[in-house]
Amino acid sequence: MPTQPATLTVAPEALAPQPDGGGSDFAQLSRRIAAEGLLGRRHGYYAVRAGLVLAAFAGGWCALFALGDTWWQLGLAAAMSVVFAQIGLLSHDLAHRQVFSRRVPSEIGGRIAANLLMGMSYGWWMNKHTRHHANPNHEERDPDVAPDLVVWSQRQARQASGLARFIGRRQAFLFFPLLLLEGLNLSFNSFRALRGPAVKRPWLEGTLLVVHFAGYLGLVFAALPPGKAVAFLAVHQALLGVYLGCVFAPNHKGMLMVTPDMRLDFLRRQVLTSRNVRGGLAVDAVMGGLNYQVEHHLFPSMPTPALGRAARITRAFCAEKGIPYYEVGLFRSYREILAHLHHTGEPIRSGE
Repeated sequence: MPTQPATLTVAPEALAPQPDGGGSDFAQLSRRIAAEGLLGRRHGYYAVRAGLVLAAFAGGWCALFALGDTWWQLGLAAAMSVVFAQIGLLSHDLAHRQVFSRRVPSEIGGRIAANLLMGMSYGWWMNKHTRHHANPNHEERDPDVAPDLVVWSQRQARQASGLARFIGRRQAFLFFPLLLLEGLNLSFNSFRALRGPAVKRPWLEGTLLVVHFAGYLGLVFAALPPGKAVAFLAVHQALLGVYLGCVFAPNHKGMLMVTPDMRLDFLRRQVLTSRNVRGGLAVDAVMGGLNYQVEHHLFPSMPTPALGRAARITRAFCAEKGIPYYEVGLFRSYREILAHLHHTGEPIRSGE
């Protein structure tokens, strides 16, 4: 296991596959995974998980009215940010067909979870996430590393202008504060995407989003006086953004950035750009299984409870092939992300 992110440690020979007559490296790994039965659906697991999340969702709204006019409602807002994020993680699994193997039930479940319950466009997010999976950390093709406000490579930093250049000077310090706005950003982009080609059923998704926000805002303002209602919404949306950012950022940020001149096979493209996060069952629950990011990218339809076993197989396989397989603890991953952001912002600070 390397002692620092793959961005700094990948040797040229690790980028190229070494044929051995047994098919591609990914084909060999896939056969081992299939032999363990790790790609089968786990309907019981998802029934329990969805039931717990929905119970927490309904219980949260009941608690909103039970607590009444009190500032303790801000604690409930924080708790509901966790519930909304877990709904988002469940919609992620639905989008990847981890729950259902067929497209129609996956889309129905995904739109209910994302649009109706969480307030995020399923179609917009799936379009964006599919492009990310195809080209993780690719400077030109991965929308998750597009230099909108934050620059993810020194090449992007040299080309940055406007707000991205201003933020880029101190982006390591601003990263977590910026996550406070991510909840609002998701809502804004969800509505904006309804007018574009990414959302295939804009009227359906738009209707579900309107119903969500009408119910969401209506319940909060019905239960609380205006001042407390606004405070509840601010805390809820801010912490939702932080939670989601803290779940998704460790997956790839600070790992190998792929440039157009690199030629990577599928296995290396996914492994070298991904970071796994250790931490046991607690981290598994908090991150919804996305802490096994390497395996999730290699086998995106694999159900969450199978990822731990797949990680042990993949780790051993990568060791055989001499492919750096990177995993760290959760807080170490955040330190690496901030160090990477500070490093990539250097050309702006030095005036390049």
